[in-house]
Amino acid sequence: MRVIAGKFGSRKLKSPPSLRVRPTSDRLRETLFNVLGATVEDALFFDLYAGTGAIGIEAVSRGAREVIFVESHAATAKLIRENLATLGICEGVEVMQTPAVRALDKLAARHLLADFIFLDPPYDVPDEYAETLEFLDTSHLVAPEGIVIAEHRRKIDLPERLVRLERTRLLEQGDAALSFYRLAAAA
Repeated sequence: MRVIAGKFGSRKLKSPPSLRVRPTSDRLRETLFNVLGATVEDALFFDLYAGTGAIGIEAVSRGAREVIFVESHAATAKLIRENLATLGICEGVEVMQTPAVRALDKLAARHLLADFIFLDPPYDVPDEYAETLEFLDTSHLVAPEGIVIAEHRRKIDLPERLVRLERTRLLEQGDAALSFYRLAAAA
């Protein structure tokens, strides 16, 4: 696993020793950041269920001003910190070792507005998608032009519309898919 592009392009990242963590493939990560393009520069980016931190590190590499990694598993949060240290990234990043919705509640209390929120819960816990998307839908964490991106199995049908969030794009690649949500115009 490696950083695709930007300041840390081609640098290797430590991978998890177990199969508990399913990192986003290099190819899907490249596709995601090609879609997001230069809008990542100077953005506030949340990487939920961060695993190795590859998505958030890619955002840092491409110029995000701040990335907040959220990972509940202690050993995996440690792996994120190790990957950040290996790359010498010590500013503009925060690692929160707590469940995603609890972290989002704390971030909402700080009145943050995220430009990008990426979530990639374990595929075997589909309820995490609904819980996280519903929290984001009712919170005020998504910036007016912000994007919520959910990585999921292609077979999983995520909602096309919540109260405030609506899916604007579905991108499928192999067995994986990315659902892109924005605040609905009427919300």
